[in-house]
Amino acid sequence: MQATVLCSGRGPLLVHSMATQKPLPSVKGTVGSKKNSTVVGTTQPIKLLTRVEELKLLSKAEKAGLLSAAEKFGLSLSTIEKLGVLSKAEEFGVLSAATDPGTPGALLSLSLGLLLLGPFFVYLVPEDYPWEMALQVVVSLLSVLGGSAAFAASNFVSNLQNSN
Repeated sequence: MQATVLCSGRGPLLVHSMATQKPLPSVKGTVGSKKNSTVVGTTQPIKLLTRVEELKLLSKAEKAGLLSAAEKFGLSLSTIEKLGVLSKAEEFGVLSAATDPGTPGALLSLSLGLLLLGPFFVYLVPEDYPWEMALQVVVSLLSVLGGSAAFAASNFVSNLQNSN
């Protein structure tokens, strides 16, 4: 049995035995010589279901009454399985996006853009006709709702991706 040990001035950083089947995490970073210190950053894959379990999201959804409300509308786990919702979500990249580290930032940028769209649209579109005012109201409402939803999704995905 062989083992690989990476050491810094303070002791071993990582021990990996050849007998285990787990691959080494990818290592990014730089090794510097500032006061004999070593800076090594590791990136580990995001385990979505583990985070859902750690955050107790299903228990919180149950306590909030979301699961019983979904069943009243005919949406149960067996219905989700029959409809192939998870395979469609993966086909459209929703599940992959939840594990992509760039997703929270992209959602946050989208939310800020949408939240700024409403006031700019109201400022730029004249109010000469009633249909223009109605258009201002519709675009403003959509930008506020969309921006708020994107902001909430950004926070949710960020919480899912953070590991303690």
